[in-house]
Amino acid sequence: MTLQTDEYWMRYALQLALRAREQGEVPVGAVLVQDDQVIGEGWNRPIGQCDPTAHAEIMALRQGGKVLDNYRLLNSTLYVTLEPCVMCAGAMVHSRITRLVYGANDLKTGAAGSLLDVLGHPGMNHQIEIASGVLAEECAGMLSDFFRARREEKRALRQAQRAG
Repeated sequence: MTLQTDEYWMRYALQLALRAREQGEVPVGAVLVQDDQVIGEGWNRPIGQCDPTAHAEIMALRQGGKVLDNYRLLNSTLYVTLEPCVMCAGAMVHSRITRLVYGANDLKTGAAGSLLDVLGHPGMNHQIEIASGVLAEECAGMLSDFFRARREEKRALRQAQRAG
């Protein structure tokens, strides 16, 4: 049996991020892997579900807990296209994942070292191994394209309102 690479699983997470984008959500995808098997997956859905906690990571962790019938997700790796926020980082600590692999840094809300370092805080009762920058350009590009398109839509709407 060949173990898949971090790049392989990040490409999987990117496919999930596309689902978010297709639903008008910020394109972030996450896949939870244990023993080279998917046990959870998610994409951003806070808008569609009217749920501020429906981030890709939370959705993947919730599914993983159901699959394992346990809130402790030991010996698992979470792959995410964007550096997790404080909420998601806290959930990862509570779930006891072993490893986090993420693509793009999030300078505005990243809690794995960019803005805050929740995961690396010495006071945390669980430490998570972190690998960052996996397919970072593709992950960041998808987000940049999404927000550029959203700004252009808003600009066109304002111009149409002015003209009408």
